[in-house]
Amino acid sequence: MSLIPETLKYTKEHEWAKIEGNVVTIGITDFAQSSLGDIVFVELPAPGATLTKGKTFGVVESIKSVSDLYAPISGKVIARNDNVISTPESLNQDAYQSWMLKIEMQNPADTAELLSAADYTKICH
Repeated sequence: MSLIPETLKYTKEHEWAKIEGNVVTIGITDFAQSSLGDIVFVELPAPGATLTKGKTFGVVESIKSVSDLYAPISGKVIARNDNVISTPESLNQDAYQSWMLKIEMQNPADTAELLSAADYTKICH
């Protein structure tokens, strides 16, 4: 069974979002990394890039497949975790500590469509 922290919000595409005021930290879920298998490559936008909710913002590649990453909210990238680019396997070790981007949220209403841990659990099982 995948780990699904109650304190986070989720997307149907298996991204997680940690909302702290105007800043949202995003990554992929434990379910996603487990489904992908050994992650070997991650492509993420640089700080300053603008993300649009529901649109792709990067790629995760594993030995099994290549998967697009989808923005859970719209906003400007204010930080990128270069560690997941240089050591993508860190996503397999701890998907929730290995965040990908920090976004400055443009529209707080975007968070209303994110899933709770209970709702996300239903998608995974």
